[in-house]
Amino acid sequence: MTALIDVILPVFLLIGFGYLATWRGLFSDTAVDGLMRFAQTFAVPVLLARSIARLDLGASFDPGLMIAFYAGALLSFGLGIAGARAMGRRPDEAVAIGFCCLFSNSLLLGVPITERAYGADALSGNFAIISIHSPLLYTLGIVAMEWVRSANSGASLGRVGMNALIGVFRTPMVIGILCGFGIKIYQALTGLNLPHPVWEAMDTMAGAAIPAALFGLGGVLVRYRPEGDAKAIAMVTGFSLLLHPAIAYAVGRWGFDLNTDQMRSGVLTAAMAPGVNAYIFANIYGVGRRVAASAVLIATAGSIVTIWGWLAILP
Repeated sequence: MTALIDVILPVFLLIGFGYLATWRGLFSDTAVDGLMRFAQTFAVPVLLARSIARLDLGASFDPGLMIAFYAGALLSFGLGIAGARAMGRRPDEAVAIGFCCLFSNSLLLGVPITERAYGADALSGNFAIISIHSPLLYTLGIVAMEWVRSANSGASLGRVGMNALIGVFRTPMVIGILCGFGIKIYQALTGLNLPHPVWEAMDTMAGAAIPAALFGLGGVLVRYRPEGDAKAIAMVTGFSLLLHPAIAYAVGRWGFDLNTDQMRSGVLTAAMAPGVNAYIFANIYGVGRRVAASAVLIATAGSIVTIWGWLAILP
């Protein structure tokens, strides 16, 4: 009960505050869009750039941690596509539904919950996962979508790959991650640090990222309705909240014997509900939007209970 009250509820109360304010008309849809644009286009990329620039790559990038997390993500993606096809969904719609199973809310939920549960020092594994999360998974999702859409168009493999790369490198979070690595390379090559005022400005902007994004996420969820194919929504929710973290736990514990901090980062990040990016992906391609929107809403609400369970299981 302590974990629920002290760790999980503060995060979801902030989301609920944004939901209530928007639902009651105290915060307009236009304001929600502006806040989310600020958070996702500016504040969150700065947070990622700062975190990657300060990350100890040698200590944080453990192959076992990456395999444990991404094995669950990739398996959930494949099974999600297969399950959607078995339900009669078109190939492109199945990819969009599979992407919901693939893309956990690693940053807006995973980071604050891990930090509240175990402290800021426990986040190195989270940011190691996040550093390749958007580039890798967006690339996978876009390639899969472009592939199924080009199946009957005669587009070359090179064209499919180019479309995927263009889509990935236009993503603000990916740009922020690349900037973080750019800062590290600059520091390594020159032996110089960024000027103190620059770090202070980045710290100030980064400090606004998570609160603004969580409040805005609550406002965005007002637009979602639990509609659509119940089986598809249940599949996405189950894969996101149970299957993915279960695989991460099993591979991390018995496959690579990860240490306590790595297990916490890998499993908790895997246990997060699909993020708004899952809906954005579906919306970009105009397929699976109703299932994606409903799954984001229902899984986010359901994760209050499942995260509590994973916190009880983790050391």
